[in-house]
Amino acid sequence: MATLDKTDLMILNALQNNAKINMKELSDQLHISKTPIYERIKRLESEGYIKNYVALVDSRKIGLNLTVFCNVTLAVHNDEHIEQFKEDIEPIEEIVECYCVGGIHDFLLKVIVEDLEAYNRFVFEKITKVKGIVKMQSSFVLNEMKYTTALTLKSESGR
Repeated sequence: MATLDKTDLMILNALQNNAKINMKELSDQLHISKTPIYERIKRLESEGYIKNYVALVDSRKIGLNLTVFCNVTLAVHNDEHIEQFKEDIEPIEEIVECYCVGGIHDFLLKVIVEDLEAYNRFVFEKITKVKGIVKMQSSFVLNEMKYTTALTLKSESGR
């Protein structure tokens, strides 16, 4: 994988803030012609620095008003049980993120649903059907204090 230079970082920052920016705007912003920018973006995509382009939808605007973080503990911690857990939660649409974590619990799930009643259905109709869960603890989001998808990018020298 190539090292990111200052121009690569500026391109990534610009795309994180507006993935729909056109080449002319980006070219004007960075003072570089369109062709080298296009080539750099293609390289950043092929090397996996840019994973995807998405539209971030406001969950509340579409009626998904409740965000819940669920700490999950499995009864058995071997590769087979962990793989089974991953397979079981993959198709559950209410789970939008899942992280394997260290500490008291094994996994942290981010669940987004309409309301408390929908969360109750999610728990009793879906998550209780996942094999191997021995404990689950839920934390309900009362107010979103910060939300961003943009990462802080630094050069190799740390600047």
